[in-house]
Amino acid sequence: MIERRPYEALGGADHGWLKAKHHFSFARYHDPERMGHGALRVWNDDEIAPNTGFPPHPHAEMEIITYVRQGAITHEDSLGHQGRTEAGDVQVMSAGSGIRHAEYNREPVPTKLFQIWIEPGVGGGEPSWGAKPFPKSERSGRFVALASGFAGDADALPIRAAARVLGATLKAGDTVAYELGAERHGYLVPAQGSVEVNGVRIFPRDGAAITGEDELKVKALEDTEIVLVDAA
Repeated sequence: MIERRPYEALGGADHGWLKAKHHFSFARYHDPERMGHGALRVWNDDEIAPNTGFPPHPHAEMEIITYVRQGAITHEDSLGHQGRTEAGDVQVMSAGSGIRHAEYNREPVPTKLFQIWIEPGVGGGEPSWGAKPFPKSERSGRFVALASGFAGDADALPIRAAARVLGATLKAGDTVAYELGAERHGYLVPAQGSVEVNGVRIFPRDGAAITGEDELKVKALEDTEIVLVDAA
């Protein structure tokens, strides 16, 4: 089953400096039918104004993946990590037993990103942070694991969950397949462009909640950039 969740029907908030759309219940947006999708708990579509950002705040027991679509985000945390993650790159913070962090847009343009939270398979552990570039040219016509809890995904940023976050870029008319498994939960969002997923049309920044599908066949209806979460 593939359920299209239109972008315009998502929950959201406009704080002036932050414009956010929530694919699942988050902060003041609550929908008991959308509390998560398997181990996937949060997918926020954020636009952060220049020279603003999230001041220091705590997290624990969550794998937090940031996929930057435009601009850049600057990370600082209580372990002393600092880093700038720009468009095309990905950062992962394993909150573990607890960490405080801040995320700032120190760019002259708005920063646009997906923030994805996945529940860890095991609680606790030392918190950690890392970032890595994933050139779009290397994702052309195929899915590439960006963050993963599976040992075989050696080039992906590690997370502490039986899940992976994947990215692909497709030219109009291209098709790519992914073996999901009927027992798994998939959630796919086109960062740009429209696609068909097993025949269901998904428009830019819509969500596609996927269950009971052994294989995904994704056809690009126009040039597109896709992010997919495969979770337990």
